[in-house]
Amino acid sequence: MIIRPRLNDYHGLLFTQEEVDFAIPFLDEDIPLYLDPFLLWKSPSQMDNSLHTTLTNCFNYLGQTYLKDEGKAIEMLKEISECDEVGLGNSKTKKGKKIGNDFANKILSTFKDIPQVNKNGFTHFETLQLLVENFSKDRVSDIACNFIKSFLIDYTIQESKKLNIPLESTEIQYFDTKKLKIVTEKVELPVNPNTKTPILLTPKRWLRFVPWISFENYFSEYIATSQKVLEGSPISRVAILEYNRANYEQVQTYIERRQLEQKDCKNDPLFSQIPILSSKRKKNTILKLPTGKTDNADKAYEDNLCPLLASMLYPELDFAQPQSRTISGVLIRDLIFYNNISHPLLKEIYENFESKQLVFELKNVKDVNTTHINQLNRYLNEEFGNFGIIFARNKPPKKVFQNTINLWAGQRKCILILDDTDLEIMCQVYENKQRKPLDVINKKYREFIRACPS
Repeated sequence: MIIRPRLNDYHGLLFTQEEVDFAIPFLDEDIPLYLDPFLLWKSPSQMDNSLHTTLTNCFNYLGQTYLKDEGKAIEMLKEISECDEVGLGNSKTKKGKKIGNDFANKILSTFKDIPQVNKNGFTHFETLQLLVENFSKDRVSDIACNFIKSFLIDYTIQESKKLNIPLESTEIQYFDTKKLKIVTEKVELPVNPNTKTPILLTPKRWLRFVPWISFENYFSEYIATSQKVLEGSPISRVAILEYNRANYEQVQTYIERRQLEQKDCKNDPLFSQIPILSSKRKKNTILKLPTGKTDNADKAYEDNLCPLLASMLYPELDFAQPQSRTISGVLIRDLIFYNNISHPLLKEIYENFESKQLVFELKNVKDVNTTHINQLNRYLNEEFGNFGIIFARNKPPKKVFQNTINLWAGQRKCILILDDTDLEIMCQVYENKQRKPLDVINKKYREFIRACPS
């Protein structure tokens, strides 16, 4: 069983997130990022600019339709308020909820209530975050994706054929920008193996955690300097939204400023390595910690080592997630990595030990003992193939190391034990960038194999 499976893991396709142009979709949950239309607007690509024009024109078309036929516009907006196929956001079920009549009416009423919008429409429809309560980044992302879904369908087919992602015949709805209505088409797309619903791929260059134009930024850059706030008088979110609707020129000034600051608007990566300075601090914190649980040292060990390993082993290993499990009442902290076979060592582990994912156990103990080895051994039986790593503080006693040799001899399992000295070397390599921290694990593996009986 794969932990937090992705589309490529299910199909056994061995590419890393770093290598591909799109965000690799999870099968059971959303990617915690959002499409930001502003990135299309400021892009040097004429195609991206054209797509931004398309989605803006489509949204403004809904507004003009609302002024003539409220019911028709409301129904269309409700239909495009969710885009489950792209799998962006924070849903744990990959199934979002469409908006209702009242909320759709509140959104579209801006075309009736605000003279400037009534006359010219929106230049950036995500401005609605500053005008309508609960119009949030997930709605911005989903509506934008629906308006450019025809492009996303073509893009997904192109990338899937390039990377041999299997395609299946499926039906998908999208907003036809020529017919100006929602249509259903049968196409060949990747599908979720669990639900058989279509999957669309989204370029990484369009994704951010928070849109460039957002209520949070508006509040911190504008409202936080108002006399009321400076005097300690709180201003409610609803009061700000109502003020903005009545004084739209203030919003326009903010939008113009954000456009002038566009050079600072960049996409957010799906994973960010910690800076060298942070890695040094975390390493030093770990080395100074006492072993055991005194003053929550075990938790501090995990909290510092988890991001450190995730950063040092990237991009050869994509970090899946930390998780905890309990064996005989003992809480055990694991780190799970996807094995994309992006390094000779990882290819060997995949072929010899059938490890599609790698599990690291973190042990802030003075001495690793045979109980720790047996705990990981039982875990490997269940899910992760026959390869695992324990990170501990000190070199294992000879009898414990011999226990790992016996496991290999009897069951062809490999459990490596790395200590603080190995961690220091990995950090040194990570800092000077001359070699890869994974090479330290490779050295440990070669030493282990040499010690095993032939």
